[in-house]
Amino acid sequence: MSAPLDVAVVGAGPAGLATAYALARQGRTVRVLEAAGAVGGRMRTVREHGCLIDTGAEMFPSRAGYPATWKLIADLGLDRDPAAVPNVRDALAVWRDGRARPNAGRPLGLLTGAGLSLRARADLMRLRRRLARLGDLDPDRPERAGIAEETVADLVRPYHPDVYDYLVQPLVSGFFGWDPARSAAAPFAAHLAASGGSHTWHTYRDGMDTLARALADRLDVATDHPVTRVAADGDAVRVESPRGTLIARAVVLAVPAPVAAGLYDEPRPAARLFLAACGYTPMLRVSLVLDAPPEPARASFATLIPAAADPLLNVVTRDHRKHPGRAPRGRALISLIPSPRGCRELFGAPDRTVAERLIARAGRFVPGLDAAGPSHVRVHRFRHGLPEATPRALRLRGAFADRPVAAVEYAGDWVPLRPCSEGAVASADLAAERVRAHLSACARRPAVPAGEEKG
Repeated sequence: MSAPLDVAVVGAGPAGLATAYALARQGRTVRVLEAAGAVGGRMRTVREHGCLIDTGAEMFPSRAGYPATWKLIADLGLDRDPAAVPNVRDALAVWRDGRARPNAGRPLGLLTGAGLSLRARADLMRLRRRLARLGDLDPDRPERAGIAEETVADLVRPYHPDVYDYLVQPLVSGFFGWDPARSAAAPFAAHLAASGGSHTWHTYRDGMDTLARALADRLDVATDHPVTRVAADGDAVRVESPRGTLIARAVVLAVPAPVAAGLYDEPRPAARLFLAACGYTPMLRVSLVLDAPPEPARASFATLIPAAADPLLNVVTRDHRKHPGRAPRGRALISLIPSPRGCRELFGAPDRTVAERLIARAGRFVPGLDAAGPSHVRVHRFRHGLPEATPRALRLRGAFADRPVAAVEYAGDWVPLRPCSEGAVASADLAAERVRAHLSACARRPAVPAGEEKG
């Protein structure tokens, strides 16, 4: 029998591919197993009707905000052409009083209003000063923050209601899929503090799966390879699949926490409890290809829709404004993202019902959409869309982070409770280091005499 693989990585999203890349650079033999037919996970891009349709993640901030991501971009040479990772101009607006208010999430918005009243802008500055004084907002260790027991709603309750209604609620619900009344404030605040303003946002010219595809080109990746069970057996780990059983010295589960818990019977109590506490919110998105832009006026790339304006529709993105290469010249690509309530109500509905309901609601926010009519509609669903950090999960995360290394480890944005690609990529280096430590410890153990393996 041939020697077992060093490491099997389950999942070919950014976390799994970045972990495999880090391990391969250590000199390990690594294979990535992906259940879907393509790599990318929640950063997959679909290429159809002449468009690049990003199915999940949309953009990412500057080097200061996403250091692990940009380091990987540099290692792969993806930034040698500056046009390959362009800035997203006019990134974010908020709907209020019948129109989209630009400059949300950037310093200029404090002057122009960006949907906030004068008193609310003053209170937003107060909130920012409070967070700056904390000094412990580490996006990789949010459980250490002084606000770890607060929810997002708790955090903003002392301030003007507009701060919640026209900024925090649509932002946390639209981009994280979270319910502010139950989701933890610390990961949200740490993420915003690290990421900076919306004026720093970038995208990949060739689709949000650019990083995933570049990594996969350098790795041994098997797509259409679902994994049904992972079991540790002495110094080996069995990875079972309808395509056969693979034996590895270590395994990294780079899949959502509920999926990982279903694949592997975790013996470490701290890890088992944290996995059980890691809830997820679903993601639902409707992408519309239009034969012409529905409105001639200049518009921001993304418009946040507060719950006060619409309880089901949360974000409208004009993807052809994110980068002109997303749609052929003269055409438009628009995506509709429901609120957490909208996801709950529509997730199990047929594609046609989802599209019709959201298009009907979007007409008032996208003038001309009803008249333009889409020539193509694509509905995207992720049952495990984004990890939802709760105060309870934060309380358990410290023990999880300090657990002993083992043959089965984890990667993903749920590991730091940071629901974004930076959380996924940053978790990869940690997972690779833990695997290295485990394999080194195994190599130092004395060999077991033949016939005594079960002793």
